[in-house]
Amino acid sequence: MSANVNNVQAHINGQPATLSELIPLAFAGFAHFTAMQVRDRKVKGLDLHLDRLRNASIDFFGRALPDEQLLSYIRTAIDEGPKDQSLTVTIFSRNGEFTAASMDGELAVLIRTDAPSHGPVGPLRLGTVAHERPLASIKHVGESGKTFYLHQAIRQGFDDAAFVDSHGHLSEATIWNLVFWDGEAVIWPQAEILQGTMMNIVQRQLDRLEIPQRHEAITTERLRELSGAAVMNSWTPWDHCHCH
Repeated sequence: MSANVNNVQAHINGQPATLSELIPLAFAGFAHFTAMQVRDRKVKGLDLHLDRLRNASIDFFGRALPDEQLLSYIRTAIDEGPKDQSLTVTIFSRNGEFTAASMDGELAVLIRTDAPSHGPVGPLRLGTVAHERPLASIKHVGESGKTFYLHQAIRQGFDDAAFVDSHGHLSEATIWNLVFWDGEAVIWPQAEILQGTMMNIVQRQLDRLEIPQRHEAITTERLRELSGAAVMNSWTPWDHCHCH
């Protein structure tokens, strides 16, 4: 029996996932992933998602699956679902975690699809919290802090949370990249962050349009000097936000 609950589809290595295959993953935390939105069976920045998976696999496991193999699994999931959907690709070791055995063995690919997501309607109000994501440059599973601080922010009357690192600099939000505008140039935070796929898409489009952009350390005090701020992820390229 394949896993199909409330229209959520799951494949492992291009085949429908069985419940027995999914049970060991229920509490697994040593894996990395990328999340994308599919529209009319197309994905923005697919090359960037493949780059992310390849680089993270090398960092985590010392090896990576061929791009062609990942593409075939992604195409299978897209072709078997509706033309608009959410799609998450997770790469893990069948040898589990908390053991040296996970360093070796074949890597496996879990692809989960769900209804399309359009993200929240901005502007968003972000509360700031001191937090640094472990292994910030990798999009990995098991990060309870992101949900914890989201809930804390909502209880305090905000829409979400933005993180301030140990240097007092804004870095990123729970599932968002941060970006700022000073009236002349786009400013990206200079901090340890996850380089988002939408962030990369926007950066190369800014280059093509010859719009200036740079990386700078941003403190909450400096926000008063800036003209605007926004968040972005694979849902949306640009939601305005206010940090408090």
